[in-house]
Amino acid sequence: MLQIKNLRIDFETEQGTHTAVHDISFNVNPGEIVAVVGESGSGKSVTALSILQLLPKKTARYTNGHIFFTQKDQVPVDLLKATPRYLRSVRGSRIAMIFQEPMTSLNPVFTCGHQVMEAILQHHTITAAAAKQQVLALFEKVQLPNPALLFNRYPHQLSGGQKQRVMIAMAMSGSPSLLICDEPTTALDVTVQKTILQLIKKLQQDTGMGVIFITHDFGVVAEIADRVLVMYKGNIVEQAAVQDLMQRPQHAYTRGLLACRPVLHAKGERLPVVSDFLQNDAAFRAAGENPLIRDYASADIADTNLLLREKLIEVHQLKVWYPGKKNFLGKPADYTKAVDDVSFDVYTGETLGLVGESGCGKTTLGRALLRLVEPTGGEIIFRGNSLLQYSTADLRRLRKEIQIIFQDPYSALNPSITIGNAIQEVLQVHGLLASARQRKEKVMELLQKVSLQAEHFNRYPHEFSGGQRQRIVIARALALNPSFIVCDESVSALDVSVQAQVLNLLNDLKKEFRFTIIFISHDLSVVHYISDRIMVMQKGKIVETGTAAQVYQHPGEEYTQRLIASIPKT
Repeated sequence: MLQIKNLRIDFETEQGTHTAVHDISFNVNPGEIVAVVGESGSGKSVTALSILQLLPKKTARYTNGHIFFTQKDQVPVDLLKATPRYLRSVRGSRIAMIFQEPMTSLNPVFTCGHQVMEAILQHHTITAAAAKQQVLALFEKVQLPNPALLFNRYPHQLSGGQKQRVMIAMAMSGSPSLLICDEPTTALDVTVQKTILQLIKKLQQDTGMGVIFITHDFGVVAEIADRVLVMYKGNIVEQAAVQDLMQRPQHAYTRGLLACRPVLHAKGERLPVVSDFLQNDAAFRAAGENPLIRDYASADIADTNLLLREKLIEVHQLKVWYPGKKNFLGKPADYTKAVDDVSFDVYTGETLGLVGESGCGKTTLGRALLRLVEPTGGEIIFRGNSLLQYSTADLRRLRKEIQIIFQDPYSALNPSITIGNAIQEVLQVHGLLASARQRKEKVMELLQKVSLQAEHFNRYPHEFSGGQRQRIVIARALALNPSFIVCDESVSALDVSVQAQVLNLLNDLKKEFRFTIIFISHDLSVVHYISDRIMVMQKGKIVETGTAAQVYQHPGEEYTQRLIASIPKT
């Protein structure tokens, strides 16, 4: 169906010509799911976008190769030489694409139903009424609840999983023979991810279409793929059937990607990173085994002294309610209970994991603890004092003690300020250190602690990778030497190798600075690796609490069991 031969893609930049893809070749057959795996910047998305000619024409150059697409009983067409008219006829009908971020792929000013209808009317000569019926049928096929209601809703009124299903419905509207999925489950929680993967697999089996599935998660690969291509720095370094590659990886890079997943390691054990394998693979092979992989259960020992420590934070019956519909008197008739009567303690020096599906109240709870969201009721005691009684001035002084690392580091950094000044500003606002020179030296020291260089001081956020930006916001949070940090999904969108680096960094810094962490995530395998205790949250309430080993290996609640069962197995 699809044959890519010796494809080379260059980009013209101010610094010169950059080759993003180096003479790669592979095929996709009807009824086959081919996974393309690699870190950010490896060339996965560039390759996928080139198939539909969606790369920017001003900078992208196809300097070599062919992309042959074969429709049923027709002569293969080289898409790199196809006319604009032919490409328009193919896009969305014969070849469809599901993008990574549905919120930016859907138009916020049109309803979801209208947007899928538009795609159908573009490729089929039918009436609007018939197109609407097709949309409702597609919404039902992708298991959206109440299709007639969601037809008239705007993207912001849907959850992340629902928006992704709308994108899948739009992609399937033209009955494509090839579907390209560009990291469609990266930022979704495990239960929604499992549902989306099962849905794509079922649609593929029902229609016989070929699928290119781009991801950096080998758990997802094992769940859905027939064959795997591994990309590294624009090259395909390995390709094989999924079971062969998972069990007998040949290239050092593949072995590194497989080994650095937290699920394979004991709590607190240093995670290997890809560079370990690229530098030392010969030694590992000579040993006949992989010395960096351990059985996590063998060293998964709970800290029995944890509950004997001093309580840093006590939370009593905390509530964060948002008003819903109002009655005729203008008073709220009901409330959305984001956090509903929650009580727990956080002990000095511990890492407390907080897990649950999207919308369960994790982020709201984390922000309420710092009073970034004002609680509706309850009590938060920090070192014996009620946080809810603090004045604005007192709270500003307390910010040195309590910090947050946000999920998206790019939106947490000011794009017009260099990262050195962004960190230095924190010290200046809180009146730390006597001079600008001392503050700059402190920033240089912090950058080195998070494995960045002093010369990065004058660079802007857009000049860094996602993993580097995450390290920058960690450095900024540590600048004030806080005793308590909330990590809000701070590794959820990172490649597994970058994720391993950030988790290692957090463990190292925690030992050095001795701070306490609430680690919020939807990934139970990551939370199990880094946490001493785990709290499971559902619909605004804490439904289960225990040591990391207890909750992960012997969950008591059905909801927790379902979360763990949804983790992709390898």
